[in-house]
Amino acid sequence: MAVVTVLAACSGAEGAGSVPPVESRSVRPAVRSPTCTATSKLIPSCGAWWGIAPEVFTGAPVEQALHGAEARMGTAADVLHVYHRGSELFPTGAEIRLARDPERPRLLMINWKPSFEHTWADIAGGALDRRIDRLAAHLRRKFPERFFLTVHHEPENDVNPARGSGMQATDYAAMFRHVVLRLRERGVRNAVVVMTYMGAPNWAAKPWFEDLYPGDDVVDWVAMDPYADHRVQDFDGLVNKTRKEYPDWPGFYRWMQARFPGKPVMVAEWGVFERPHDRSFKRRFFESVSRQIKRYPQIKALLYFDSPQAPRGDTSFDSDQGADRAFAGLARDPYFRSTPVPRP
Repeated sequence: MAVVTVLAACSGAEGAGSVPPVESRSVRPAVRSPTCTATSKLIPSCGAWWGIAPEVFTGAPVEQALHGAEARMGTAADVLHVYHRGSELFPTGAEIRLARDPERPRLLMINWKPSFEHTWADIAGGALDRRIDRLAAHLRRKFPERFFLTVHHEPENDVNPARGSGMQATDYAAMFRHVVLRLRERGVRNAVVVMTYMGAPNWAAKPWFEDLYPGDDVVDWVAMDPYADHRVQDFDGLVNKTRKEYPDWPGFYRWMQARFPGKPVMVAEWGVFERPHDRSFKRRFFESVSRQIKRYPQIKALLYFDSPQAPRGDTSFDSDQGADRAFAGLARDPYFRSTPVPRP
């Protein structure tokens, strides 16, 4: 889902009956295992990170949005997903405060689209080098901690395969490489780099799809952004979407397992849309995540896209009491609460 504004292995989920109603819910600290740690690439040794893009498209400042979302789900997020574009410097002061919270530190997943005016080929050719250098200087001064960085997420629907467009899949790969390598050359060594795909079979079936990948040397994690529309019934169907029109496509998780066997997988955005004629669907879907997540050991981070007005519908996790209880139970599942977030 394109956003251009503002913006693990332990035991099963708690039963829904143990989750208090949202109006009385407090943000409880997670109980972590002292034997579970994160690697230099922020891979948790136990379970998976639990994260959120909070209250997107509501206009709420990031601190208010995150604290509100955490109060609604009754627990703190491991990862805060934020969005930046163009010449914006990141992380912002508010994002740094949230990352450095002494009581509950959080990792940042920063989603950056460097430009909407320049083509990928322009950027690869150096058109934004001064912008990249300015960002590198800001990061060196303000934020030496490790953080996740994805560059122009979900590129598939921006590809223009015409010769000379500057927006071919190979141009994307060159742009991504140029941005990451220039940041590294300018001293930014703390960015854990994520390549984020849309996670949709129709784009994965394009002949240029494989050309998007910028290379193992500049990618630490691979990610997908799947959403539960009318064709998706549970978590299995979300992370391994298939369509009869594309019989050769195995599903994104299966493809990532085969294509990137040594890399952790992030579900960098996922959301469940309202079904007006099936009000219990969100609850059932969230319950399926707790049952099925351990089938996907390569998934090391799950970041929910929480928005009452996402482009294709309402993905807020507490749009009804049943969904709210199921999501709060999922958020407290020990599978997501075992590895401590590294402190600054």
